[in-house]
Amino acid sequence: MSILLKDLTRIYNPDSDFPVTAVDDVSLQVEQGEFVAIMGPSGSGKTTLLNMLGGIDRPSVGTVMIDDQEITALSDKELIAFRRDNIGFIFQDFSLLPVLSAQENVEFVMQLQGRSQNECATRSQALLTEVGLGDRLKSVPGKLSGGQQQRVAVARALAPKPKFILADEPTANLDAATTRDLLDIMQQLNQKEGATFIFSTHDPRVIERARRVIVFEDGKVKEDRAQ
Repeated sequence: MSILLKDLTRIYNPDSDFPVTAVDDVSLQVEQGEFVAIMGPSGSGKTTLLNMLGGIDRPSVGTVMIDDQEITALSDKELIAFRRDNIGFIFQDFSLLPVLSAQENVEFVMQLQGRSQNECATRSQALLTEVGLGDRLKSVPGKLSGGQQQRVAVARALAPKPKFILADEPTANLDAATTRDLLDIMQQLNQKEGATFIFSTHDPRVIERARRVIVFEDGKVKEDRAQ
């Protein structure tokens, strides 16, 4: 599944005296299975770009194509269904449901897809075991460390078998050892599951692991390099 961004622009408050151009005429292509870091300082437009790529925000101008599907042309209802089945999200603040166990958090999106309870349970247990939490299936987020919660978030993002994963500053609240372990897990899952990973980050620990680095500044792509 390839991702094509064409002439993407996002302007906030366009009719005000102080419009803000967060993303400015960006065109990019990302191929299936890539492990990409979008790097840049705070306020450079990284998160806005990720949000448009994931259909959380809509561009002022331009298109987002995922394979042959122009997601920027979908209705809100169609976009929700597309995100559910094709895109996994990992957030800086984990965004787990606090009243659900680790396993229930991972199962949740699969249940929305209409998968059987047996399939949900089998896949959630397998993924949590892969991320090192096979012994914490029944633990609620409040009983887990930050690194453990982010591992649950990784398992949850992969659970519905998405075509790509969007990770917005996923290591910002984690120490060095936890970050290293989490990146090891994500690289292994990238290779095993074949899912594309796209990170928004300014963490050098993430950038050095990426196979492609896109440097973002003032809403524009300043550099795009393989490594």
